[in-house]
Amino acid sequence: MAGNDLGGLLGSLLGGGSQGGGSGNAGNILGALLGALGGNASAGGGGGGANTLEGLIGMLTRSGLLDQAQSWVGTGENKPVSGAQIAQALPEETLQKVAQDAGVSTEQAADDIARSLPAAVDKLTPAGEVPKGGSIEDLIRAQAL
Repeated sequence: MAGNDLGGLLGSLLGGGSQGGGSGNAGNILGALLGALGGNASAGGGGGGANTLEGLIGMLTRSGLLDQAQSWVGTGENKPVSGAQIAQALPEETLQKVAQDAGVSTEQAADDIARSLPAAVDKLTPAGEVPKGGSIEDLIRAQAL
């Protein structure tokens, strides 16, 4: 499944995902999230294989998390976000799909996303801006080299 491949790529980008207690889970949960968002491109209005990262940042920004999202993309310190804020920002069906794919509750999925997303966005935007075009996989491979 593409989500597992994406999860593996994200896990390697995040240093193997062995931060905190969920080794490998960070990549898997973010892979499930980006896969769910990419599958219903309504997140950012892009087409099927469009830059899902751009759509996700737009969604977070519209949900009142502008300061946090900008801090992750920018080159300074990453501002934290809570699982409750993530749960409010994401469409309910997206969070349910992520939780189901990861085999956790929706609350746990939101908490895992909140813990992992700032570092992932930070690493995918090293120049301080969201790259235009290209798939998430292309962005990850470019950063992992």
